[in-house]
Amino acid sequence: MGKVPALETDHGFLTETGVMMDYLDSLGEGPSFYPEDPYEKAKVQEIIRYLELYVELPARRLYGDVFFGKPASDELKAEVKPQLEKGFAALSKIAKYEPYIAGSQISYADFYFRFSFNLATLVCRRALDWNAQGEFEGAKNLMKLMDERASIQKVLADQKA
Repeated sequence: MGKVPALETDHGFLTETGVMMDYLDSLGEGPSFYPEDPYEKAKVQEIIRYLELYVELPARRLYGDVFFGKPASDELKAEVKPQLEKGFAALSKIAKYEPYIAGSQISYADFYFRFSFNLATLVCRRALDWNAQGEFEGAKNLMKLMDERASIQKVLADQKA
């Protein structure tokens, strides 16, 4: 399928960010970014699904316009903006930003947030002339907090290379 990202394992390749996160977590070879409490773990997974389904997925409809020089029609933009507004509103109802998206401890949802929310708000800014990120103070603060992490800085540097 030409999907990115992909993870090569001893058994073959895996795709899809959530699948790869869960696989690496199940190996138990590093820190887990899931809470130990089953309910809290489910809440982290819920936030990730909201980001995937209600923020990232609608934004992807405008990736051609933003990243690949294929202008989107006004009709498509008019369809996507309310979907994104609804997605951001839904995320706002479950996000805590205390200071992390699921509470006081960093989780996989924060890493997912850092990249999917950022791409979605970039789409909003470029395709819809809408500063969506500016409407969410907690999100802006979390983005700054995540960007302080060495692992995030490495990914961002690798993206530029």
